[in-house]
Amino acid sequence: MKNLFLFLAFTALTTLEVLQAQSVTQPEFLEHRDGVWVDSVMNTLTLEEKIGQLIMVAAYSNRGDKHKKEILKLIEEQKIGGLIFFQGDPESQVKLMNEYQEASKVPLLGAIDAEWGLGMRLKNTISYPFQMALGAIQDDKLLYELGAEVAEQVKTTGLHINFAPVVDVNNNPANPVINFRSFGEDKYNVSGKAIAYMKGMQDHKVFTTAKHFPGHGDTDTDSHYALPQINQSVERLDSLELYPFRRIIEAGVGGVMVAHLNIPALDPTGVPSTLSKPIITALLKENLQFEGLIVTDAMNMKGVTKGNLPGVVDKDALLAGNDLLEFTEDVPRTIEEVKKAISEGLISRAAFDEKVRKVLAVKQWVGLNEYTETSDKRLEKKLNSPAAEELYERLVAASLTVLKNDQGLLPVKDLEPLKIASVSIGAKSRTEFQRTLGLYTRIEHFQLKAEADSSDIKELQEDLTEYDLVITGIHDDSKYPRNTMKFSLEVLQLISSLSNEENSIIAFFKNPYVLDQIDNIENAPGLIVAYQNSEMTEKKVAQLIFGGIGANGKLPVSVGGKFKSGDGLEVSGGYRLSYTLPEAAGMDSEVLSAGIDSLMQQAIEMKAIPGGQVLVAKDQKVVFYKAYGEHVYHDTIAVKKEDLYDLASVTKIAATMPVLMKLYDEDKFELDQTLANHLRDFRRSNKAEIPYRDILAHQGRLQPWIPFWKNTLRKNNSYRWWTIKKDSSARYPIKITDEMYLHRNYPKKIRKAIRKSPLQEEKKYVYSDFFFILAPEVIKNITNEDFDVYLRDKFYDPLGAKSLTFNPSNSFSATEIVPTENDFFFRHEPIHGTVHDEGAIMLNGVSGHAGLFSNANDLAKLLQMFLNGGEYGGKRYIREATVKEFTKVQFPENENRRALGFDKPYLEYQGVNSNTAKDASPASFGHTGFTGTMVWMDPEYNLLYIFLSNRVYPSRENKRLYQLNTRTQIQQVLYDAIAAHKEKQEAH
Repeated sequence: MKNLFLFLAFTALTTLEVLQAQSVTQPEFLEHRDGVWVDSVMNTLTLEEKIGQLIMVAAYSNRGDKHKKEILKLIEEQKIGGLIFFQGDPESQVKLMNEYQEASKVPLLGAIDAEWGLGMRLKNTISYPFQMALGAIQDDKLLYELGAEVAEQVKTTGLHINFAPVVDVNNNPANPVINFRSFGEDKYNVSGKAIAYMKGMQDHKVFTTAKHFPGHGDTDTDSHYALPQINQSVERLDSLELYPFRRIIEAGVGGVMVAHLNIPALDPTGVPSTLSKPIITALLKENLQFEGLIVTDAMNMKGVTKGNLPGVVDKDALLAGNDLLEFTEDVPRTIEEVKKAISEGLISRAAFDEKVRKVLAVKQWVGLNEYTETSDKRLEKKLNSPAAEELYERLVAASLTVLKNDQGLLPVKDLEPLKIASVSIGAKSRTEFQRTLGLYTRIEHFQLKAEADSSDIKELQEDLTEYDLVITGIHDDSKYPRNTMKFSLEVLQLISSLSNEENSIIAFFKNPYVLDQIDNIENAPGLIVAYQNSEMTEKKVAQLIFGGIGANGKLPVSVGGKFKSGDGLEVSGGYRLSYTLPEAAGMDSEVLSAGIDSLMQQAIEMKAIPGGQVLVAKDQKVVFYKAYGEHVYHDTIAVKKEDLYDLASVTKIAATMPVLMKLYDEDKFELDQTLANHLRDFRRSNKAEIPYRDILAHQGRLQPWIPFWKNTLRKNNSYRWWTIKKDSSARYPIKITDEMYLHRNYPKKIRKAIRKSPLQEEKKYVYSDFFFILAPEVIKNITNEDFDVYLRDKFYDPLGAKSLTFNPSNSFSATEIVPTENDFFFRHEPIHGTVHDEGAIMLNGVSGHAGLFSNANDLAKLLQMFLNGGEYGGKRYIREATVKEFTKVQFPENENRRALGFDKPYLEYQGVNSNTAKDASPASFGHTGFTGTMVWMDPEYNLLYIFLSNRVYPSRENKRLYQLNTRTQIQQVLYDAIAAHKEKQEAH
């Protein structure tokens, strides 16, 4: 009668969905159902052993020896067919599974719930984004890639089945058990995502089960604790809940998992769907034509166990049409109850054998007919491979959803006029979100606890009045993004207030359903949904805000009356540096990390350098950024990525050259002009006729340098009376040290010495500082602005390069600046916070040849601008043709490798004596610095390399860095990493 009821209900439907449910792709494993191996196994099994094949019990790899013995007993005595693994770690799981397989007569099926990867159950493994976040992704190919990667990880841990994907349509925001585990509320989106994910797994030989049939989305009850009831009509169930199951069945899914639900429209008796023959046999098998493996949801859940006895309920599940029992609580009784049902004719022997054959066919399909032990070697490394991590990054980035972007606020483009603050709500310390925001520009960071009261909030609001832009992160400290809100009423009111501000960006690291609980959040000028709170989501949202990456995610669920499913704005990226893994830019992580780490460690151990920073960017993606060692040998201060280094001669290309190129663009500086055009007293000098092109290419016949500081000393090494005094005054304003002040006219003497210096006899390459010492005055005469002010206004501030500065001790603490040399011949003290170069310190720390400090990250912004042909952050600083002109070799016919201000590779590679790596292209350019720095850009590879160190500590006589050739050896590692990645891709 029940079957007749359901048959009539469904044949009455005339929807397109029913009419299309004819072309079903049969699951691949079924081709083995009547095969030789399955026949051979069937012939060896007793009835009890066949029943055991239909039972899968729970196993844990973190419960010790007692639990292991219990499982072994079930395997050896009850001949169970499989195990579903829960908590533990991969190494222990593999060892246990190997041991369990050894004890089993028939190879065991190993299963796991890995809806978002192994991290759902196992420690030290990757948790990919939850399915709601995946539902926001617009490219289903990424879901296929995820399926393929998860499949490989499942197999690596000795298992064969992933109880996934979830294909429930979550159309009830109050759903406590599906919710963020669903791809969303749109049946078409859910279907497409589920099929792509399923195919990725099944194409890589991991068996999948679509769950939770016939649809667990429209309930506010958790079936782990009670039996949910779904009160919808057959028509609604058919058109919505069943739609994704129909589609994934048509696409060839191997298995379907049945939920514990009470659905009166499908079975008016009130029995859980797991025990319902009308739902499983009539609907799933007959109406939807599913011939694959039907699996129960866990048989220990209260939704099915309440009012039902263990063993009896398992037997009833098989009679209803299920093939495999998951999480059977009483195995011996289940076997007895099933035997009894067979003997009483409640199920025919043929129908029962069909179930066993299905299970054995699955075992053959996953390769258990030729079982081999799973290797546990390098397991964690395999599971957390760079490719797996890089896929995780791409999935997170692709899920980000921009719901509001008034006046194109995102990405933030113009940095120099903005005073920016960030607030992390629900955080007690600086968040990864804030740390990543700080990579882009100067930002003041605040945190506010979830339970903050009105006094805390008033203080914060007063602080925020000073800022032009407030970026707010709303964080979630729970493991899962539940649709609950733990914030105090005062905090909710603050978020509402911030949403109404004109320049406000809100990043929501919580379940999007919660947006409906915050008044006015739909008014926020900028609103980004990240779906969950993790380090990766925080990093990627920060990069989105400043244009490192773009976003095109679409909201997979509706949020009350505020937002609809499918909402989401496209925001372009690629404006500024992004921060990612080497694989994202075509480089090999292992080659890159191992090569750089070992060379840096060697340099530190050999005392070539106390420490340093290395940054590598390719395709405007920072793929390696690391700090090494200590500020000085045997120091307590470790080098941080934020610390500033003295750039020495890198100042030439990081300060002088960008200004000259800009002035060249503005027709205010010409390469055929001379010093006489801008410095009046040079008109009658021997340098009056030397064109800037020759000077910048270091073949202007200028002397290399003059030790200006020596002219301050008498023969007895005391200072000449008029040069240096102990205290500052109007006549002695130039600070050398706290007890050394230089006469105000001494810079004029330096200038005069350069003007009067003799010229080299031959016009050939001779590296000289002279012009770069004069450059600030040349530039001021052209611009009417001080050199450092012009640089800050026109370049550093717009770039967000907050640490690029002269005289860093004016703005940074000593612990943020790396010391250089212990000066025993001029300053007679350790040099810390002031420029190492004597000439530059005598020019008040500001010169065109030395004096600039920076960390690697901020320097990278300027250098990436060069590499981009003069553009960065959506702003053009220099014309592309100008960058090309200034960075090309000028006089190769004169055996001069130099560009204009920039260094270039030797015209012919000189082996270990070369200034660049062997594989650096002829188009590459850069510079090195006396303190142990090197920067290099290669436009052919879109590759940027920065090496910062203080090799001059404790003395400039320390030349081990040169002897080890560390800088260029590391540079070669970059090219090796590109080649290694290419080889892997070709092999793959």
